[in-house]
Parts: sequence; structure tokens; C-alpha cells
Amino acid sequence: MGAYDQRRERARPHAYAGERQVARVPDRRHGPLGREASPRGRHAPDLGREGAAGRCTQVKRDARGFTLLELLIALTIVGALLVIAFGGMRVALAAWRKGEDRAEAHQHVRSIALVLARSISATYPYTATREQGPTPSLLFGGTATRLELVTQTAPYPASIPVAFTAVVFEVSTKEDRPGLVIRQRVLPNRNPFTDAEVAFNDPTVVELSFSYMDEGGAWQDSWDTEQRKNLPRAIRIGVGTRIGGRAETLPPLTVSLRVGTE
Repeated sequence: MGAYDQRRERARPHAYAGERQVARVPDRRHGPLGREASPRGRHAPDLGREGAAGRCTQVKRDARGFTLLELLIALTIVGALLVIAFGGMRVALAAWRKGEDRAEAHQHVRSIALVLARSISATYPYTATREQGPTPSLLFGGTATRLELVTQTAPYPASIPVAFTAVVFEVSTKEDRPGLVIRQRVLPNRNPFTDAEVAFNDPTVVELSFSYMDEGGAWQDSWDTEQRKNLPRAIRIGVGTRIGGRAETLPPLTVSLRVGTE
């Protein structure tokens, strides 16, 4: 008996035939029938019908979307952003148009000055009678706002090539033809300046000035060939325009004369 009892004490216990070993199932925190578990703990007391009603209310509140107030606020923000964007575009467009107008006005006054400079640089000491005078004289004369000369490069050439053209530059204040007026008459001809015909008129030119450099390098406001008997060494031109209320004045342009006479 003693040996038998010792063997039974050392033996491992055996499970009964009717018992089965079952592994523990992990808790995935899901309620019965697959419904989502309550946020409360697994072993928390059941809240009953009031707790279930609270959970249903929370689900419905999250699923209903934006309210009318939220929609109005969103539309207000979008409208404000659109107003800011279109305002910026309007300012940029106005600045672009302003720059284009300024560039156009500057280019216009520059083109006028270049036309005058090209003809003045080709001034020739042409001698002929003025009006009905019997004595030939140098066909050149100028004041601060008017210039008469004979050039080999007419501002607007005739249909046939000619060597010399009498030209008059002035700013007219007449209502029918205001602004810059350029008159031309081919030579030889009588009364080259008084009978010259209008070849160009630009009403946007509101300012035209001339200065004449003498032999000593001083600038004069007028030039009379009856007294000086020669051409000036250079002529300084000033041109100003007004387009659409915008005034544009070009810096004075000095043109040297290539020939002179005593």
C-alpha cells in the first residue's frame, strides 16, 4: 500500500472524459449580434433604455451633415474670397492698362520728335527769292514755336522723287486744325513757305519749342538769316503731347546740322 500510494501522489492529474480544454477568446469589444459596444467598460453597469437612446441620438446627429447656419457661413467665406480675388484682378488690370497708356503716349511723342529730327538733320542752305523779293536769300528762319527750312529728307516724301523740299513746323491754335501742323512744298517754287500745303496734322501735340545754337555755342530763341547769313550749328527740339488727359513731354533733343554757309 505504501508503494501504491507513493505512485499515485507523483502521477499527474488527468482530466475527466467529459471535460474539454477551450482556448480563451480575445475580447474585440463588440456587443451582442455584432453591434458596436458601448464606450463604457466591459464590466460597467448597463444603462438600460436611456443609454441606448443616447447612443442612437449621437449616431443620428453625426449623420445629418451641415446645418443651414454652417452652410450660410461657408457661402459667406467663399463669397468674401471671390470678392478679394476679383478685386485683385481689377487692380492688376487697371495697372496694366495704365502702363500700356503710358507706354503708348511715350512712344507717340518719341515718334513725332524723330520725324522732326530726321528732317532737320538734313537741312540744306538753299538760296532763293522770298515772296516777291528780287534778291535771293537763305531759305531758313525760326522762332521759339515755328521753324522754316529746306531739307533733303521731307517728313512725308512726294509721289515723285525731288531733291529739296520747303518745310514748315508749327503748333496751330486754330479750331479747325489744332496741334502740330507740318507744311511742305517742293522746290524750286515761288513762295515756298507761305504757299506750302498741309501734309500732316496731329492734334495731340500741345507743345513745340525750338532753340538755335550760334557760332559761340550759345542758345538763341530765334534765328534770322537776314542778319546772320548762315545756318545755326544745331537746333534743340522740345515736344509735348496730351492723350486722353495724360501729358507726356520728351526731354529736349539736340540735332546738329551737317552743312552751313556764310
